[in-house]
Amino acid sequence: MTTNDKLLTRAHLIGIGGAGMSGIARILLARGREVSGSDAKEARTFLTLRAQGAKIAIGQRAENLDQLPESPTAVVVSTAIKEDNPELVEARKRGIVVVHRSQALAELMSGHLVACIAGTHGKTSTTSMLTVALQHCRLDPSFAIGGDLNDSGANAHHGSGGIFVAEADESDGSFLVFRPSVAVVTNVEADHLDHHGTVEAYVAVFDSFLDQITADGVLITCADDPGAVALAERAEAKGIRVRRYGRSAAAPSDATLLDYNPVDGGGVARVSLDGQEFELGVAVPGEHMALNALAALLAGLELGAPLEGLGEGIAAFGGVRRRFEFKGRSGGVRVYDDYAHHPTEVDAQLRAVRPAAEGGRVVVIFQPHLYSRTEAFAAEFAQALGLADVVVVLDVFGAREEPQPGVSGALIADAVTGTEVHYEPAFDKVTTLVADLVRPGDLVMTMGAGDVTSLGPELIAELDRRAATE
Repeated sequence: MTTNDKLLTRAHLIGIGGAGMSGIARILLARGREVSGSDAKEARTFLTLRAQGAKIAIGQRAENLDQLPESPTAVVVSTAIKEDNPELVEARKRGIVVVHRSQALAELMSGHLVACIAGTHGKTSTTSMLTVALQHCRLDPSFAIGGDLNDSGANAHHGSGGIFVAEADESDGSFLVFRPSVAVVTNVEADHLDHHGTVEAYVAVFDSFLDQITADGVLITCADDPGAVALAERAEAKGIRVRRYGRSAAAPSDATLLDYNPVDGGGVARVSLDGQEFELGVAVPGEHMALNALAALLAGLELGAPLEGLGEGIAAFGGVRRRFEFKGRSGGVRVYDDYAHHPTEVDAQLRAVRPAAEGGRVVVIFQPHLYSRTEAFAAEFAQALGLADVVVVLDVFGAREEPQPGVSGALIADAVTGTEVHYEPAFDKVTTLVADLVRPGDLVMTMGAGDVTSLGPELIAELDRRAATE
């Protein structure tokens, strides 16, 4: 145990229910550390954490720091925790060391061969594919992902192998504490301007990420994305080895997607890898997922895994919760849930689900996430949502932001053209509205990073109720 690692002997995690924080708690507990934490409300993941020995309080109060027999050696926080949080105030008062979530994760990576997957879109799916592929090769990597794997239901794991795979979050620049030997950047497109301020500042944080790659490391980027292409060129100018993947055979790629065919809810990709052509099965739908698979494939090879095992693992990958996750069926209507909350993600997902609709209508219930993102990308969201047959736009899920005058879901709804659109700001009326709109054969998708995910089960229950009444 290193000196810094000792700080995590007894860790208290404020906001322990978050995707990143709960993953750190899982790994700490698996390594025999004592863990306490708190959150505003109960969460599904607490069942597992408590079973492993974590002490978790609901509600945030200064006395929550006393749940363990001895005082915490460190308090772990995320960017979302404000300075006036009573537990953070108490920790500083007691002189307990406070570390950011990313710093704690970096300490857990110590002594491992590290792969970090970053990018504006696709990093959760790519990280998950790589993890499952490595597991299929029996390498048992440790991992920390921003979503739960459908196969295991886990977002993190302490593995017995010497590899650590992590989703690297650029939203607040916190990924700059990691030291990857294998770095993947799926794309670089303007986002999180509420933190970075300008597009230039957002791009610059990826340049700083390049400096974190180890001397003998590699950068893997998408040759189709202008931002990633430019980043790769700057990386090579720094002397960093670069491997590329993409669609176009004309682009300089180590792994090229020559063709893609949707098959049985997933797809089959014809791939050229270093001049060798073969077919790669991808169990999740969409050409964008096939590209994520190529990124995972290159990363796995760089980590020393065999090509055949990686391909079999990618073909067996069952997806990530809230990434085109099937929620149920009622009266011939299928309901899915997806986390897409940026125009590019919405566009890619709607193009991917069209074959899965099997000739039926695609109905989207979209909840904008953040006032700043809604204001900046209203036109782009409207254009992407126009790919659906019916669109229901909710009001903005503000998350960490305060409401902004004049900014609401109506900005997006009013800009949608060429398709049926409804704006429903009252959350409790959405289920009834959609139940009135849908018909047998429709594919419904709840979409967004907020609490819109709760509407899928509610819609299924309402459709079941109506069917029983009839």
